Amino acid sequence: MTEKVFYGTGRRKTSIARVYLREGKGEIVVNDRPLQDYFGRETARMIVLQPFQVTQTLGSFNVEVNVQGGGTSGQAGAIRHGITRALLRFNQELRPLLKKAGFITRDPRTVERKKYGHHKARKRPQYSKR
Repeated sequence: MTEKVFYGTGRRKTSIARVYLREGKGEIVVNDRPLQDYFGRETARMIVLQPFQVTQTLGSFNVEVNVQGGGTSGQAGAIRHGITRALLRFNQELRPLLKKAGFITRDPRTVERKKYGHHKARKRPQYSKR
């Protein structure tokens, strides 16, 4: 008996998450650590669980995630995107709910590059009149 595995790739900022969904009790493992241990902030954990709450499938899937790159905020967003894509592989009828919540669209915002002659991306040196 082979169990069904639903895969989704999520991206946000510079983070990439590979998400594997299996039907189960709702255990979430991120980089071989439980969700509570991996993300210290409650906000990040909440972001990860949002697709399940919107589709009312919380506790019906075991999730295994490999995530790399970026910081905690970007990784949480990448995992959410990956879970959304995996849920769509599981059931295409969940699409309107996830679309309305805005989870299907990949957030295109990334860090703006630093320009020469500037201190940061937009911060300029102080103007001196004389």
